[in-house]
Amino acid sequence: MPEPGDTVIITTHETEERGILVPSPKKETHLLKLENGYNMGFHTKDIVKMKVVQKAVVPTSSSSLSTKNAKLPTIAILHTGGTIASKVDYRTGGVATEFTPEELVALFPELQSICNVESELIAQMWSDDLRFAHFELIAKSIEKYVKKGVDGIIIGMGTDNLAVASAALSFIIESSPVPIILVGAQRSSDRGSTDAAMNVVCAAHFITQTDFGGVAICMHEHSSDTTCAILPGTKTAKLHSSRRDAFQAVNDSAIASVNYKTGDVTYGKDVYRRKAKELVVTPKMEEKVGLLKIHVNMVPEQFLLYKGWKGLVVEGTGLGHMPTQVPNDDAKIHAKIAKAIEDVIASGCVVVMTTQCVFGQVNMNVYSKGRDHLQAGVIPGQDMLANTALVKLSWLLANYEKEKIPLLLQQNLRGEINEQLTFDKTFVKR
Repeated sequence: MPEPGDTVIITTHETEERGILVPSPKKETHLLKLENGYNMGFHTKDIVKMKVVQKAVVPTSSSSLSTKNAKLPTIAILHTGGTIASKVDYRTGGVATEFTPEELVALFPELQSICNVESELIAQMWSDDLRFAHFELIAKSIEKYVKKGVDGIIIGMGTDNLAVASAALSFIIESSPVPIILVGAQRSSDRGSTDAAMNVVCAAHFITQTDFGGVAICMHEHSSDTTCAILPGTKTAKLHSSRRDAFQAVNDSAIASVNYKTGDVTYGKDVYRRKAKELVVTPKMEEKVGLLKIHVNMVPEQFLLYKGWKGLVVEGTGLGHMPTQVPNDDAKIHAKIAKAIEDVIASGCVVVMTTQCVFGQVNMNVYSKGRDHLQAGVIPGQDMLANTALVKLSWLLANYEKEKIPLLLQQNLRGEINEQLTFDKTFVKR
């Protein structure tokens, strides 16, 4: 009996179509995901025949190519989901088979001349579903392969929270003897416009040629298939929902640029984390840490939710502000918000201020409102991205005594804070 995820051929009186069987919301309808990525529906009464071509296969174990080239370095490719090595939508209930080293080399044949490949499926999930516990899971896999002696690690992941994962792993991996590069794909591997192959291949080129020893991201540098950028692990954001060059460094620049055709690596800056003698992993993360975005028409209850939590990152307006002043009668509720913030901090919650502006930093000494926040005990987050501040605060709370947290939050530990921002008239990439 065909099941969701199976590759089937559906025959009707008018047509014959091959694809992946997708779970249907209606019993009388069968949905098929075609090879071109589109879904097609068939009413049960119209189907003459449904033939299973291939049962869904779920890879569960790690593996490596049986024959290795002793002259080439070895890279472990770890998968957490996303489109990077998948041909189907996860809603089908089926899983693509492009996870073993043999299948990866078939999917990305350029890898054969760059490196030996080891591969493992860590988890099959959308990056939207990432939790702090998953970062520890990934860190343990990194630790396993570094101990095996690989020369570098590529982590395939969905793009929506790829930058957040990169920031979290940057803190968890305190030092590394190998490059650890997160790679995603804005367009799946079965599309002609896919960016998956180029991103993986460029990451492999970089790993085999660099003295970099930290966590970074490798994604398209431009919309064209020319170069990929190696982006800093704690200063990168996804700035577009679908463009292949969606990932950009914010208040920072790319570590390097990798030419897809030649494999040449050109460094964009001299300061970056270099290879260490040994791997140091500190994977603990504090669960009760939240992120609150400031917006118009807020109420005290939104802040009081975090009373008793360990930490809260506020994505404030402008230079780092919250609605706590009462300029007129319509804003009387803001006095209660100010009191709610004080109550949250008094409960032991560490509150950090970031800005919802893409570029720039907080400065809570400019306006009286900001100075009120400082007096209440809010800690300025400098130019940290809000999500970077979230994972940094979680990591600090899990691994350091509370009295050390305020100072460490404002120290640059992994390149997450710039001591001085320079004016750049082209800060928005066109």
